[in-house]
Order: sequence, then C-alpha cells, then structure tokens
Amino acid sequence: MQLFNTLTRKKEEFIPINPGEVKMYVCGPTVYNYFHIGNARPFTVFDTMRRYLEYRGYKVTYVQNFTDVDDKIIKRANEEGVSAKEIGEKYIKEYFKDADALGIKRATIHPRVTENISEIIEFIKTLVEKGYAYEVDGDVYYDTTKFNEYGKLSKQSIEELEAGARIEVKEIKKNPTDFTLWKKQKPGEPSWDSPWGKGRPGWHIECSVMSTKYLGETIDIHAGGQDLIFPHHENEIAQSEAYTGKPFARYWVHNGYITINNEKMSKSKGNFFTVRDIIGEFDPEVVRFFLLSAHYRNPINFSRELMQQAKNALDRLYNSKENLEHLIKNAKNETMTDEEKEIFTSLLKHKEKFIEVMDDDLNTADGIAAIFELIKEINTKLNAESSKEFAEKSLGLFKELTGALGIVNKEKEILDEEIAKLIEERQNARKERNFALADKIRDDLKAQGIVLEDTPQGVKWKRV
Repeated sequence: MQLFNTLTRKKEEFIPINPGEVKMYVCGPTVYNYFHIGNARPFTVFDTMRRYLEYRGYKVTYVQNFTDVDDKIIKRANEEGVSAKEIGEKYIKEYFKDADALGIKRATIHPRVTENISEIIEFIKTLVEKGYAYEVDGDVYYDTTKFNEYGKLSKQSIEELEAGARIEVKEIKKNPTDFTLWKKQKPGEPSWDSPWGKGRPGWHIECSVMSTKYLGETIDIHAGGQDLIFPHHENEIAQSEAYTGKPFARYWVHNGYITINNEKMSKSKGNFFTVRDIIGEFDPEVVRFFLLSAHYRNPINFSRELMQQAKNALDRLYNSKENLEHLIKNAKNETMTDEEKEIFTSLLKHKEKFIEVMDDDLNTADGIAAIFELIKEINTKLNAESSKEFAEKSLGLFKELTGALGIVNKEKEILDEEIAKLIEERQNARKERNFALADKIRDDLKAQGIVLEDTPQGVKWKRV
C-alpha cells in the first residue's frame, strides 16, 4: 500500500512500525457547535482509511480527540449562560449523533483535553526543563528557534514563518513564531493549577500529549485536514520530537478542502452548512458517498446538484443489492452451474482492481468505479434462472467491497403490517383478475411512497 506523505511530499510504501498493527491519530472536533461539511470530510475519509486498513488485515488502534476547552467553547458558554463543561458535553453528544449517521465508527479511544490536564502539565514542564519552552508572567511559550527542524512539515524556513507571523497585543514572546503551551487564566475562564499559576492548555499541546499517552512516542499515521498542516501539525512535531527525541509520526496524511458551489465556505457568504443541516435534506449515507466520490487529497465542490448525483449513484448500488437479495429469496435453482462458476471467477477481477486502486493512496473514487464495474457485470449475467448460490456469492463479494468503504450497509426495512397486508390483498386481487382493485391498491401504496414492481420472481417494492 502506498500513502502520500506530506512530510516528504511523495507517495511512499506504507510499512507500519509493528507488522500487522497500525497506530493512527486523527485530530477531532472542537466541541462548541455542530460540525460542518468541511469537518465531515476528514472524519469520513480517515474513518474509511481505518476501515480499509482493517479490511487488509491490520489491527488498527485509532485515536481521535475532543478539544473540550477552547476560546470558542468559552465564548459559546458565556453566550448561553452555562459552563464550558456543559457546552463540551452537549456537543460531544451531538458529534456522535451526526458521526453515527455518516457511518463513522467510534475511535478506539476518544480522549478529551480536560481529562488529560495533569499529563499536559508534566509534558510542558519537561519542555521547560529541556530549554524548549519559557514562562512569561503565567504564560508558557514554545521557543521555535530551539527546534532546528521547525517548518519541515509545511516546508517553510523559520525566516519565512516569521515574516508571516505577528506578536499579538499584550503578548510577550521571544520570537514571532513562538506559540502558547499554557495560557494564564482570564476572569471567568475555566482553569487548573500549574507550576506557572492557574490557567489552561494552549491548543497544540493537547494532541502531542494524547497521542504520546495512548499510542506511544512514535506513531504510524497522523491525519487531518489540509488546514492543520501549519501551524497545528507543525507545532505538534516541534513539541513531541523535542520531548521524546524521536520522530513523532512516520506518515502525515492530509485531505483537501471543500468548496460550496465553487466558493470557499464562509458564514459571511451564507454558504456555511453543518452536517445537521445537510442530513435534513439528504440521507446521511449520501453525504458519505459524496465525500468518497473524489480522491481525498483533491479539492471537492459541494452543491445540491452533485449531492443529487451522489444519491442517484447510491440508489443504483442499493437496487443491485436488492435484486440479488430478491433472487436469493426466489431462486429456482440452489447450486451454481459450471458456467456460473466461471462467471464468478471472472467477477473476482473487480475485487483485484478495487484493492489495486485503494492501495494507491486510498483512491476511493476509483474504488467506487470498480464496484460499479462489478455490478454492471453481475447485472448482465443475472437472470430468472440464476442459482441461489451464484446470487449469494455475488452479493457477498459486493458487500465485501462496499463494506470496506462503509457504504450500502443498510438492510431493507420491514414493511408495516398494514402495508404488507395491502400488498397481499393486491396479489390476491390479481389472481382473481380483479385488476381494478389491484390498480387501486397499487395507487394507494404509491401515494404512501411505496412503489411496487412486478417481476417473474414476485413483487418487489421500494420507498421513494
């Protein structure tokens, strides 16, 4: 498997530290609001990377943090007249609602900043003792000039970084690029005791501490959005490698941006969409499918037209699944013929293609294309005389590949008793040649969003 490593700016063969095991850290949300479609992309992409690594036989330890103390959280708490802790708790619950809807698996560990304060303080103390950090009136800063490789991830020199940095008002730093490890308490803010007085952690330190604590000093994959390369991930490297003296992560993986109707997402432009907004209009699985329909490193444009296209494509996959399930239930023949065995062997080339493209830097777009080629061939070979065994094996192969992407995993819902009874009454009416009643029942069901399709194997239905 090849991954594009931001650190080296090239694709590299993925070789984990321990054979058969992967340690993976993905930056999680700051929990002060519902997460937006831009956040949804890394959450979905790296959930898929985890799923695919597991599909390929790796045991993945997946850590995704919650930033539950932050300026934005404190601001929201003050606006709502509640504590920062209450805001954090509320939006962690809301995160899981939306993430579950998108088919994002729970991380192996979901650590929170507020549960790791003592470890953060000890980490900062070590950096001060080693000469990489310094205190100024209760604030603690990291001295970027002491880390010779500062800028290696973003590929900028310290001089270039300094030219783009500025010192905030009332902020006393030795160098413009120095960043905060510990913030002195301001009135009304949550705080913890520390050797430098009451305060709270800076943003960057939390991920270094939690990654080291739960995954060890060097991990296999560190992932997140492209916007995190600088300063967040650059600062994580500086802190972590100064602390341990070892490489922090072997592979740095970043996804591209999302635009909205070809414009940058912005609240001021009125094109800012949370996932909660979008899944009010589209099924959450359509959102997931859309996010996987482009290569993760490429920019992707969000629009209702493109979402509708994603819905139509996903419907085609579900229809193929339902056709196979219907045949399994109604097949006249049990076992495969010799011809079907040859056909199924031919189908396996689509699995090989799927693995080939997914091994090439997680190319989900081409992975989806391979699945469509699979169902195209299945549909051309499938007929009323196909055996149950052929349908079962074909469905198993289909589910294997879609499962690696976390799509097409919903089972058809059970009909309400009343609707099931109406379908049965219509079948009886047709047998009695009472076509007027049969048509009326069909129209009544259509009005309720149930569409019937008469096939040689029996009646099929779907909701619309």
